[in-house]
Amino acid sequence: MPLPVVPDPVARPLDHLPLFGADDAPALVLRSGTLSYKALRERIALLAGWLAARVPENGARVASWAAKGELTCLLPLAAARAGLVHVPVNPLLKHAQVAHILADSGASLVIANAARLASLGGGDVPADCLGIEEMQAWADAEALGASLGPSAADPAELCAILYTSGSTGKPKGVMLSHANLWLGAVSVAHYLGFEPDDVVLGVLPLSFDYGQNQLLSAWRAGASVVPLDYLTARDVVKACEKYAITTLAAVPPLWVQLVEQDWPVAAAAPLRRLTNSGGALTVDLVAKLRGLFPQARLFPMYGLTEAFRSTFLDPALVDTHPTSMGRAIPFAEVLVIGDDGAVTEPGEEGELVHCGPLVAQGYWHDAARTAERFKPAPEESSYGGSAVWSGDRVLRDGDGLLYFAGRRDAMIKSAGNRISPQEIEDAALATGLVVEAIALGVPDARLGQAVHLIVRPAAGAAEAEQQLPRLLTRELPNFMQPRAIHWRTAMPLNPNGKIDRTALAQELATELAA
Repeated sequence: MPLPVVPDPVARPLDHLPLFGADDAPALVLRSGTLSYKALRERIALLAGWLAARVPENGARVASWAAKGELTCLLPLAAARAGLVHVPVNPLLKHAQVAHILADSGASLVIANAARLASLGGGDVPADCLGIEEMQAWADAEALGASLGPSAADPAELCAILYTSGSTGKPKGVMLSHANLWLGAVSVAHYLGFEPDDVVLGVLPLSFDYGQNQLLSAWRAGASVVPLDYLTARDVVKACEKYAITTLAAVPPLWVQLVEQDWPVAAAAPLRRLTNSGGALTVDLVAKLRGLFPQARLFPMYGLTEAFRSTFLDPALVDTHPTSMGRAIPFAEVLVIGDDGAVTEPGEEGELVHCGPLVAQGYWHDAARTAERFKPAPEESSYGGSAVWSGDRVLRDGDGLLYFAGRRDAMIKSAGNRISPQEIEDAALATGLVVEAIALGVPDARLGQAVHLIVRPAAGAAEAEQQLPRLLTRELPNFMQPRAIHWRTAMPLNPNGKIDRTALAQELATELAA
């Protein structure tokens, strides 16, 4: 099936995105006020000028660790304009994860609020990395007054590093170019049908490629964005009503909460489109969303940070094919490759392989893991070059629609977050209270998967059952906290002498079902 024809197929520097909005049109709606596109461009230029003066080395990494606001929304474009690489850090992460990201990326600057900076210990920030409060950053930028105009960056240059967890080890940094982010914004703005009068509610983390693209695709279309850090699903409903939101993007666990809310007509009626990624929608959830918002087009989507986004399902097919992943988005080529290395026949399961210009540049300073995931594209690819071999098992039906079949790795996906089991296990072992630890994802109607931790206590670890939850609360972000900790006197072993995760999962399922 040929790729959909989209406008502007040639990539440009990322900081050019706001050039598409009319001067007086609203671009960013903040608590402190609304920035027009003219003001947005001026503020990006001002921030870029300060960054270039503060961090003059081209390609240096600049991290942000803050809630949604003017700085976190503008920094991706300002850093790109200044010739720097933006490293957004999820504000929910705690010092151990942030310390790893700062050290691994080699960040020269981290911008955060005072409380977050104060939480970083002496060994958490690289010696040559400067920490500065976000309000101070703006004050310094305004005092300097050195605005930078649109850049002439090579679209192939590295622009951002997004850290994502795999099934093992610490978070790894996915390297994204100007072209990756530019074409992703063009693609999404096109297939979602964004218009300048659209108002997008940004509830997803800006460190998440899905969340960041809400900004970029909206600005590519000249639309406006309302960033929101919410505490409850009711906050989302209220924001939809207050700002007459037309586009709402979420992950399945949030949709589960949202369909349980009472939606005033003023909140529901303006919605034109709903988008989902970060996990599959159930048939029941699709039915509830269609019932609550019959006028809104529902876009189920599938993606992975290493290739941005791969597929979307045409809203016209949602009612008849509610479990389908759809077809490739513009600028993406998706092949299903069987175990024999050939493209599969309809109905035959294989691995989803993503090819084309949305494929990232690999993992930052990690050649080994890059080689595992980024491999030459199959011979059948019309793009060639490097492709992302996802590890996800899918099949394609006779009409070309894709369906998810299973996940090859052990990664836990909870509330839209990709969680490394090993990261949780390492935190438990680091307490000294346990000698073995296995983290598993257990199906959960609200979260997608809930984290369960199975441990064997260390000899002589008095009161370990009381102390371990407290220590994990201190070391891990909320979304990584175990739903339950299960204590064992022995772990099942496989023939190679390793802990048998499959046997543990079966034991746990039996225990929970009892």
